[in-house]
Amino acid sequence: MPVISVVIAAFNSEKTIQETVESVLNQTFSDFELIVIDDGSTDSTLEVLSRIKDPRLKVFSYPNAGVAASRNRGIARASGEYVAFLDHDDLWTADKLEAQLRALQENPQAGVAYSLVHCIDEAGRFLHACSRITASGDVYARLLVTDFLDTVSNPLIRKEALDQVGGFEESFASADDWDILLRLAARYPFVCVPAVQVLYREHPDSLSFDVLRMEAAALGVCERAFAEAPLDLQHVKRDSMGNLYKYLTVKALTGHPSRQRALQAARFLWSAVQNDPRLLRTLALGQALCVIAAMTLLPPEWVRVLFARYQRLSNVNYLLTHMRYYLCRS
Repeated sequence: MPVISVVIAAFNSEKTIQETVESVLNQTFSDFELIVIDDGSTDSTLEVLSRIKDPRLKVFSYPNAGVAASRNRGIARASGEYVAFLDHDDLWTADKLEAQLRALQENPQAGVAYSLVHCIDEAGRFLHACSRITASGDVYARLLVTDFLDTVSNPLIRKEALDQVGGFEESFASADDWDILLRLAARYPFVCVPAVQVLYREHPDSLSFDVLRMEAAALGVCERAFAEAPLDLQHVKRDSMGNLYKYLTVKALTGHPSRQRALQAARFLWSAVQNDPRLLRTLALGQALCVIAAMTLLPPEWVRVLFARYQRLSNVNYLLTHMRYYLCRS
C-alpha cells in the first residue's frame, strides 16, 4: 500500500498533462500512487498518458462530470494514508511531497500540510507570488477571511481527515477547494512548510477565469461557512466578502480584454469597496479604474497594444500583477 495517493483530474489537458505528471514522478519521495481521472477528454490527453511508463501511474476514464466529481472519484480509488491533489496544468517542485509529509509526521495532530505558491503563465514563466501567509495550528478564522492556500494543488491531507469531512461539494465547482479546506480547518490544525513548492498556472481560458461562475460558487461557500461558524467569528464575514470581490475584480481584468469583462470588474470592485472602504485610500483603486476605463472605452486590440509594452504577454497581466499585490492585500 502506498503512503501517499496523488489525484489529478484531467480534462482536455494534452498541452500540460505530461509536464504535470512528470513533476509528480520526479518527486524525491517515491512511495506514492498517481491516480489520473480522465474526465471525458476529447483531445489526445489519454494518448499522452499512455506514453508515460511508470508502475505508479494509474489512469481511469469516465464520462465528463466536472473537476469536483473527478476528484471525488480519485478519492474513492485512493489507498494511501495521505492524499494530495494536483490540477492538470500545475506543477510541484521535486521536494513537495517529502517536505509536507515530514511536516505531518512531526505534527500528528495536524490534518493538512501546505506550502507557498507561485503563479506561472502558459509558458511556465513566473508571474507573481501568491499568498505569503504561513500560519500553523488553528487556521479556521484566517481561512474564513481568505483562501490563503490559493489552489487545490497545494495541500497534503490525511486520508482519515478527508474521510471525516467528506469529499468535494460538486455544486460549488470552482470554489470547491475553499469549501473542503474550511471543513478541514474546522476540525483539524494545519501545518505550513514555508517554502515555494507549488506552481499554479494562470491562463485566460482556464476555469478560474469564468468569473460569474466563480462568484456564484464562492458566495455559496461563504454563506454555508458562516452559517456554520461560531458567533465570535461572524464579524469577519464582511472582510471575507471584501477579499472575495477584490479577487474577482483582478480575475475579471486578467486575460483577454473586453468591455464585458470590464463591466464585470466594475461591479466586483464596487462590491469590494462596499465591504472594505479602505480601498478608497489605495493606489490599487486608481489602477483598477484605469484598466476598467481602458477596457470599456478602447477597442480590445488597442488595449493589448497599450499594455504589451509592459511584458511579452498580449494582455494586461504585468500591470495586474502589481495591482493585485496592492488590491488583494489592502
